[in-house]
Order: sequence, then structure tokens, then C-alpha cells
Amino acid sequence: MQVRLFRRNARINLALQGGGAHGAFTWGVLDRLLEDEELEINWVSATSAGAVNAVAVASGFSEGGKTSARNKLRSVWEAVHKAGVPDLLRLNPFLYGLSRTPHLAQMASLWSPYEFNPLGFDPLRRLLSESIDFEKLRNNSPIELLIAATEVATGRARIFRRKEITVEAVLASACLPTLHHAVEIDGVSYWDGGFSSNPDIKTLAMESPVEDTLIVQLSSLVRHAVPTGVREIALHANRLTFNAPLIREIELIETVRESQQGRIGGPRGRYSRLATHRFHLIEAGRYTGALSPDSTMKPDWQLLNYLFSAGRDEADKWLSLNRSAIGRRSSVDLKERFLAHDTGRGAERDRTSAKAKAAVGSDIPD
Repeated sequence: MQVRLFRRNARINLALQGGGAHGAFTWGVLDRLLEDEELEINWVSATSAGAVNAVAVASGFSEGGKTSARNKLRSVWEAVHKAGVPDLLRLNPFLYGLSRTPHLAQMASLWSPYEFNPLGFDPLRRLLSESIDFEKLRNNSPIELLIAATEVATGRARIFRRKEITVEAVLASACLPTLHHAVEIDGVSYWDGGFSSNPDIKTLAMESPVEDTLIVQLSSLVRHAVPTGVREIALHANRLTFNAPLIREIELIETVRESQQGRIGGPRGRYSRLATHRFHLIEAGRYTGALSPDSTMKPDWQLLNYLFSAGRDEADKWLSLNRSAIGRRSSVDLKERFLAHDTGRGAERDRTSAKAKAAVGSDIPD
């Protein structure tokens, strides 16, 4: 008699970092994960572009499951591409001309958005309102959400959960203060969640019933070239700023693990679940690290498609190598990956940079 073995679905949480147009890499990762019928997504913690991906997935599930989620992601990113430059720039020939040159970031550094965009136009609001049924998401989606924004007054993270998610919550999570007015919710002003939580993995690990979290990291931890121009320095400072919250949370997790080692009866206390939570990682750094820093602001379809394909490839590799680790062990050493100095990946970075140059051309620096 032939015995058929049934495989139980693997359950994971997702932690999605922000990164503007580089979020297309996360779109590719999610598209490949959703293609897998034996993988179940539970909670999603996300920030900025990660938040846009997160609500697209949750909205798709509320409307019909994995296929709907994949379709929703594609429609959102196609809308991002079609939106091109902000509508406010289209209304001003001078600003629109700047948007087609490398000087847009310089303009943003010289003028406040309250000066060059006094009415607060934000094309992302319209895009999300047209693409996402937030009421259905709040009431019907099986995926719990943790969307991070930063309180302007205190710098503290505010985490919006699924029942609280509105278009304003997503806009708050993605609100770069050099480009957009602060988003006000219930009398509190918010900026991009990347300043305080990018993304929140502590709450995810402590509260989710699923004990495996896959981090999708967009921003390269290390850039060896020293920036010298004003714009390059500002963009490099932003990269350091937006990586810092994730590194702080990983430092906390590793401190908890070290303090709990060898404790009789197992880990105890408020943070005890951090000591045993299993983490996994898919990185975009080998691709995004080869791109010019301001490519995060350029939703060119060639770039988006390149990053989407890269995300799918990396997710496929990760599934092939680490599927069996889900529910059993971590597949990444967080301490080694995030807290040790990384100086030994030059050859791999150079190979990827060469491929990226061929794929998206002028967005790649020499």
C-alpha cells in the first residue's frame, strides 16, 4: 500500500523595509512567495514603500486570495510608473523640467514642500485611493498589518494596525518631509516611518503567533565610496538614518538572546519571545547598492522591472535553500549580518554592478 505524505504549509511573517522605487524589489519577492501554494503569510510589518506593498497584498487577500494579491501588487506598481512625476510638477513647466534632470533632489533640498507645493498635492493619495479598498482591507483581510510612521513632535514610532489602516496611515508611513507636507492623523503630525522603525521587527516577534519572520532588506548596509558632493552626502546620510532603526532593534534582540542564554527553564520576561524567534533574510543590497542613490525617486519602468525580476530571483533562491528552515531554525545570523563590519564582498558587488549597468544604464554610478 502506497502511503502519501502530506506537507503542512509553512507559515511566516514578513518585515518589509522602505526604499522608494527600490520597493519594486520587494514586489518581486512577494510575487514569488505568493506563487508558492504551500507558504502562508501571517503578519506583515512594513514602512514607507514597504507599507505600500503590504497594503496591496492585504487588499488582494481581502478580495480573493493569493492570485488577487499578486494582481493587486502589479496594478499598484504599474500605477506608480504611470504617475511618473508628482502632479504638482506637471502644473509647473519649470519644476517639471527639473524633474527630468538630476536637479530634482537639489531643488527639494533648497525649497520646503510648503513652498514649492503649498497645496500639498500628493499623487500617492490618489493612487492608493483608486487601487486599495481600505474598508474591505480593515474588515476582511486575513493578514495582520503593522505600518510604521514617525511622530514629528517626538520622533517616536507610531504603529498602525490593520483595523486602523487608512490611506492617511500609509501616506504618513511614506511621508518624506523634504517632498511632502506632514500627514496629520487625529491631530498628530507624522513623517516617514523610516526615521523610527524601518521596519518594526520587535513588535512582530513579540506579538505574532507565528515564530518565523522573513526580513526583506532594501538598503545596502555598506557603501565604500565616500560621498563628496552636496547631493551625494545628503543621500548617503539618509541611507544611514533609515538603516539605523533596524540595526537598533537587532542589537536589542541580540542583547536579549545573550542575556537569556543558559537560563534554567528557558527564556523569561517581557522580551523572552525575542530570544527564540526565528529570522530569515532576503537582501536587495547587491542590486540597490549598485544604483545611484537618487534612483529611489525615479519610478522608471526599466528600473522597476529590473528590481522586480531581481526580487523574484532572490526569493526563488531563498525558498530553494531555506524552506526547510521555516518552523525549525533561523536561516540568517542577525549578529553577523547586521552588527559585524562587512568589508569582504567587493567582488560580488562588482559583478552585480556590471549586470545592473547593462540592465538600467545611466542610473548606475561608475
